[in-house]
Amino acid sequence: MAGLLSLAKAIDSLNNKIGHSVAWLALFMVLVQFIVVLMRYVFGIGSIFMQESIIYMHGFLFMLGSGYTLLHGGHVRVDIFYGAASERKQAIVDFFGVIFLLLPVLTLILIYGFPYVASSWSILESSKETSGIPAVYILKSAIIAFCILMGMQGISMVIHALAIIKGVEHKAQDDGPGGL
Repeated sequence: MAGLLSLAKAIDSLNNKIGHSVAWLALFMVLVQFIVVLMRYVFGIGSIFMQESIIYMHGFLFMLGSGYTLLHGGHVRVDIFYGAASERKQAIVDFFGVIFLLLPVLTLILIYGFPYVASSWSILESSKETSGIPAVYILKSAIIAFCILMGMQGISMVIHALAIIKGVEHKAQDDGPGGL
């Protein structure tokens, strides 16, 4: 169990670092949006490249930050019974939720998303706009990264849940971002 817990902690650490890194995209999105508005309404200049960069940052922020959000309990869950349940019962719900809901859904997204992303890479898909970002294939690759990062975090949740069920570990209280 100790080896599995160290694997879970490594996954947690990876998603935590990625989450902290991509969180900066929120600031950059606001700054770029401000510049786009300023350029358009003050100087009468438009930039499709900058407008598309906001979409890219938004996509990367949410797709790559999803594992971090799951790690810190920020995803939506129906909390009718879960919140009042004991630590062990919460771990059982987490275990079965990951095994029967999260991982199968991620597998489907990966199965159907991989050909979509591969097709985009095969033609090095670029923006439909002449002055847009010529790297749509990189943006679409975030779908695969999302599945991998969420799947890894799901595996970490299963390991932590098993440790809690066996009494080896106690649930960490998270007061950080997303911890409700």
